[in-house]
Amino acid sequence: MLDTWPLLQNSQFPEIHRSKLEILQVNLGYLCNQTCLHCHVNAGPKRTELMTAQTISDILAVLKQPDVHTLDLTGGAPEMNPLFRELVSEATSMGIKVIDRCNLSILSEPGYEDLTDFLTRHKVEIVASLPCYLEQNVDGQRGKGVYQKSIDGLQKLNQAGYAIDGTGLTLNLVYNPTGPYLPPGQQQLETDYKNFLQQNYQIRFNQLFTITNMPIARFGSSLISQGKFEEYMNLLKDSMNLANMNGLMCKNQLSIDWLGYVYDCDFNQMLKLNLQHPQTHKNLHIRDIIEQDMIDLDIIVADHCFGCTAGHGSSCGGALD
Repeated sequence: MLDTWPLLQNSQFPEIHRSKLEILQVNLGYLCNQTCLHCHVNAGPKRTELMTAQTISDILAVLKQPDVHTLDLTGGAPEMNPLFRELVSEATSMGIKVIDRCNLSILSEPGYEDLTDFLTRHKVEIVASLPCYLEQNVDGQRGKGVYQKSIDGLQKLNQAGYAIDGTGLTLNLVYNPTGPYLPPGQQQLETDYKNFLQQNYQIRFNQLFTITNMPIARFGSSLISQGKFEEYMNLLKDSMNLANMNGLMCKNQLSIDWLGYVYDCDFNQMLKLNLQHPQTHKNLHIRDIIEQDMIDLDIIVADHCFGCTAGHGSSCGGALD
């Protein structure tokens, strides 16, 4: 895994501060049925890290705070945590919007045949990774056969009512570049995706989110092995757009790791850049959040943050411009 030091030395990213907490992004564990090149958490089938019932209870307590309205579930494959359905059921019963960052292929895995029905019943918003609409590119990045499983998953979601007018079931897709370059314009690429998937597979979806690959973990290691790490970092810095600063996801969102520790974003999580208590300087845990005023706390920044401000910008909800 890429160490943190190349990103922390002499960072010139501007100082930023937190606003009120509205979104919890929770990593339920690193277990996944896939091993993708761009994965910044190094997830895979052999990972054993999974969030426990006690930490999930702490998550539910924070969701009761008045300003928190969204629970964004990620992994690994978040659905592979045995407590995934319990957490979703509890959160939706509280009126919390739940997002599942789904890799699509999980919908056809043995033991998950009823997952689509569960997601539909609870009106969970699906954010599904499909790094390209072409089979060769997807299988090259995510593994042989993943593209067809993804197409099957999208068709299954459409059949259940996702992305169909009037159902209230939202299906968004995520594009990641397949190499060390920035995503293209989101709107034009969304049109290309919709035309291709409709014409070839009769697939519908709501929006496309373009997300920049971060130079950390598995992708960062591949850049280093290819001798392209510095070149990619320079691309991110040279492409910085100050207009994207206002929309940074770290301002109103917290990232929670599988152990319950708190970070400004999931990229900081992978770099072990823990948020710390302003008085004790101990690593903050989710159970500390109820009593801790987060407004105006410093956000920990380093050079990888340029990935969120480069070009059209990048957040968990896609481009910022």
